[in-house]
Amino acid sequence: MWPNASSLGPCFRPMNITLEERRLIASPWFAASFCLVGLASNLLALSVLMGARQGSSQSRSSFLTFLCGLVLTDFMGLLVTGAIVVTQHFVLFEWQAVDPGCSLCHFMGVIMVFFGLCPLLLGAAMASERFLGITRPFSRPATASQRRAWTTVGLVWASALALGLLPLLGVGHYTVQYPGSWCFLTLGTDPGDVAFGLLFALLGSISVGMSFLLNTISVATLCHVYHGQATAQQRPRDCEVEMMVQLMGIMVVASICWMPLLVFIAQTVLRSPPAMSPMGQLSRPTEQQLLIYLRVATWNQILDPWVYILFRRAVIQRFYPRLSTRSRSLSLQPQLTRRSTIH
Repeated sequence: MWPNASSLGPCFRPMNITLEERRLIASPWFAASFCLVGLASNLLALSVLMGARQGSSQSRSSFLTFLCGLVLTDFMGLLVTGAIVVTQHFVLFEWQAVDPGCSLCHFMGVIMVFFGLCPLLLGAAMASERFLGITRPFSRPATASQRRAWTTVGLVWASALALGLLPLLGVGHYTVQYPGSWCFLTLGTDPGDVAFGLLFALLGSISVGMSFLLNTISVATLCHVYHGQATAQQRPRDCEVEMMVQLMGIMVVASICWMPLLVFIAQTVLRSPPAMSPMGQLSRPTEQQLLIYLRVATWNQILDPWVYILFRRAVIQRFYPRLSTRSRSLSLQPQLTRRSTIH
C-alpha cells in the first residue's frame, strides 16, 4: 500500500515513536480505570432501566427500549475496545509482531466505526420516535411500538456494521494509529480512504443535525401545549417532559463528544496539500490531534448512562420540588384532538 511497507501488512504505516514515548502517552491504569467506570455506569443504567420498564406506558416503553439499545451498545463498545487497548497499554506489545496479518487491526477498526456510529444513529432514531409521538400521536398503532423500537435498534446495528465492513471490501483501509495502541480509518489521499472518511463523518454529522432539528421541534410543540389555554388535565404528563429532557441531554453529550472528531476527519481527508505523505506518514501534531479527539469521543460511552440516571423525575424532584408527581393525562392526544377539531 505504501512504498516502504511491502514487507508489512496493509494496516501498518510509518510511525516514529519510541517505547518510552508510548509509556508516557498510554497510561495503563488510566485506561483500565476509564473502562471500569464506564462499564459500571452502563450496568447501573441498565438496572435502573429494567425497573423503569415495568408498568410503563406504550410511548415510554418504546423510548426505554431505545435507551436499552443505546446503553447496551455503549457497554459492549467499552468492553470490547477496552479489552484490546488496556491489554496493549499494559503489555506494550509491538502490533507488527502480534498481528502481522492485520486481522486484529481490521477487527478493531470495524468495532471502532460500529460503536462510534451506533450512538449517533440511535440518537437520531430516538429523536424521530419522540417527534412522531408528540406531533403525530395517531399515526401509528400503540400496540406495536415496543416491537418497532427493537426492530429499529436492530436496523441501526446492521447499518453501522455494514458501514464498518466497507474497508474489508476495498473501500478505505484500517491502519494502526498513534501511539500504536488502536486501529481506525486512514486519513490518507487514496480515493477509498477519502470516500470512507467523508462517509463516516457525514453520516455522523447528519445524525447529530437531524437529532437537533427534530428535538427542537418536539420541545417547541411540548412548550406550546404545556403553556396553551388548555386545562391542566390536557397538558402533557411529566414523563413526556422527562423523556425530552433525557433526549436533549443525550444529544448535547453526543454533539460535544463526537463533532470535533467528525469535523477533524472531514477537514483532514480534504486538506490541500494532503495531511498524509506519499510514504503514509502523518505529521506528529495531526496524529496527536486525532488521538485527543478520539479520547474525547469515548467519553460519550460514559456520559450517556448518566444522562438517564440523573435526569429522571425522582432525581429532578430533589432539585426542583415544584415538578408535579401526579399524573396529568394519558397522552398529548386530547390537546391535539381539540386543536384538530377547531381547525
